[in-house]
Amino acid sequence: MSAVDFLAQEKIWFEKPRYDEAERRFYERVNGPSQTTQDVGANTILQDIARARENIQKSLAGSSSSSSPADQGEIICRIKSLELENHSLHKVVEDLRAALSKLECRVAVLEKSPAAVTPAPAPSVPYTNGTTVQQKTINPAEEEEDDDDDIDLFGSDEDEEAEKLKEQRLKEYAEKKAKKPGVIAKSSILLDVKPWDDETDMVKLEECVRSVQADGLLWGTSKLVPVGYGIKKLQIACVVEDDKVGTDMLEEEITKFEDYIQSVDVAAFNKI
Repeated sequence: MSAVDFLAQEKIWFEKPRYDEAERRFYERVNGPSQTTQDVGANTILQDIARARENIQKSLAGSSSSSSPADQGEIICRIKSLELENHSLHKVVEDLRAALSKLECRVAVLEKSPAAVTPAPAPSVPYTNGTTVQQKTINPAEEEEDDDDDIDLFGSDEDEEAEKLKEQRLKEYAEKKAKKPGVIAKSSILLDVKPWDDETDMVKLEECVRSVQADGLLWGTSKLVPVGYGIKKLQIACVVEDDKVGTDMLEEEITKFEDYIQSVDVAAFNKI
């Protein structure tokens, strides 16, 4: 079978483009000529631009019509007042600059010129009823002679009595001051007395400590303070006079009881 015979027997619609064209023309007649999407977008932009121009023209026309001549006059007056104020400020600034320049010149001249010598003040001359009174000049030699005349070489009995009275009063004051008791300096001491072990008789230990007596020593309260492992230390207070009793003397006297006491420490020391 040849190709021509095959195509003659095949069912193909060779005239479809003609029918499509006829259908397009029919719908154009019914709906009117169709526009492309690009043309539609361009027309929309042009319409928006036209509307914007109209709005601008309307706003300009409204602003020009709303501004009255009175408002324009007020604006002009304000502008003129601002110009006058600006002019006056410029003038004030120029005056200040001129004054500052003059001041700088004067300071420079004063710095260059030597210090003025102040004249010595003239001696004041007293006036009496409008007439000047001549001041009397005193000669040093005459003044010394007058001083020598005032000296009494032999003295009087009154001066001797005054000296004796003065010496007597000084002596009485010294005796009175010597009889007055002075302030005695005292201190409060807290001692820690430690035993050898837990078997030490603490009552006997306290008796040994209180047996130490001295002038200016006064024993106070005491208590037992646990140290550890059943051992307790004796904490005892005393008041001493600083000039008579010291901590070294207390430690030396207390540690003599070697059978009961191991050591003595000062826990607190306060001045009274």
